[in-house]
Amino acid sequence: MSRRLSLVVLFFALALWLAAAYGVRYGLMEDVQWVGLCSEGAAKWQCQVRSNLGLMIHFGVFGWGAMIASVIAFFVPHRVGRILALIGLLLGMLSLVLYSASLAVFAVVIAGLRLVRAA
Repeated sequence: MSRRLSLVVLFFALALWLAAAYGVRYGLMEDVQWVGLCSEGAAKWQCQVRSNLGLMIHFGVFGWGAMIASVIAFFVPHRVGRILALIGLLLGMLSLVLYSASLAVFAVVIAGLRLVRAA
C-alpha cells in the first residue's frame, strides 16, 4: 500500500473512531434516560458499561494509556512503533472526547508526529 493511501485510510478510520467516541459520550454517558434508569438500580449491561467508563475516566486510564503508548512508540522503530503510535492516537482521541483532555493532548501530538515521521 502506498504511503498516501495508508494516510487516507488512517484518516477515515480516525473519523469513524471519533464518531463512535462521540456516540458513546452523547448516547450513553450524557443521555438522561440512562441517568434515570441506572440510578434506579436496574441491572442492565449498559449501566455496568457506563459505570466502568466513568471510573476509567475518573482515574485517567485513557489519557495515561495514550501517553505511555505514544512515548514508547516515539522511540521504537519500524512497524511496532507505528502500531503503538496508532494505539496511542486512538486512546488519545477517545480521552479527548471523554472528558480527560489534559494528558491526551500531548499524547495525540506525540503519536501524530510518530505516525508521519519518515522511515
